[in-house]
This record gives sequence, C-alpha cells and structure tokens, in this order.
Amino acid sequence: MISFTVETDGRLPNGESLREAIERVDADTPPAYFQINCAHPSHFDAVLGAAGPWRTRVRALRANASTKSHAELDAATELDLGDPADLGDRYRRLRAPLPALNVLGGCCGTDIRHLRAIRDAWLRG
Repeated sequence: MISFTVETDGRLPNGESLREAIERVDADTPPAYFQINCAHPSHFDAVLGAAGPWRTRVRALRANASTKSHAELDAATELDLGDPADLGDRYRRLRAPLPALNVLGGCCGTDIRHLRAIRDAWLRG
C-alpha cells in the first residue's frame, strides 16, 4: 500500500495531482492499493471528479479531523478536533467516487468520537 497526502487544493505537496501520482506509481510498480492520509476530505473531494480507473485504486482513507491546512496545523497552539459528525458524513459521501474504499481510519486530531462517527455514517450507507 502506498499512501499520499494532499494540500487543501487536492494536490500533493510537490504540486502533482492525486490522479497523476497514482497513475505514475501504478505504471512502474503497482502496489496492492493506495491510501489518502493526513488531509481532511474537503481538501480532496473536488479532485475525485476526474474519471478513470485510478479512483478504484484508492482503498484506504485516514483523514485529519481539522479542515485547516498543514501549515495552519503546524502553527496551531491547540489541537483542532473539527466536527466528528461532519467527518463521518464526508467519509460516507466518498463511497461513490471511491468505490473500492473499505479501510477507514483517522489521522491528525481524530479520536474515538471521530472513529465512531465514521463507522456509524458508513454503516448508514
């Protein structure tokens, strides 16, 4: 599994699109699947409209609780817990654009409240 993080514009820190990164890696030595981590779903949901088989390669998600950028989080003096219910709902809405998504977790700022909200929203379908 290879995991990518994206900035608030949905692009990797080097400016490459998520689609380009997945397709580049797949063309060389394909991993079992890909993960998106350490970014809030609002940072990348808009880029998932780009059609193609690359979206079926994303099977895992470990999103941040906060909608803040990496720079804002680095400069923060307090942990931003975001909104667990909203995060769970955003995971649920990713089912259509990421049809293979089945490994769910949390990254920066998440705790048991977020994980329960993700689980509950996912099970509601």
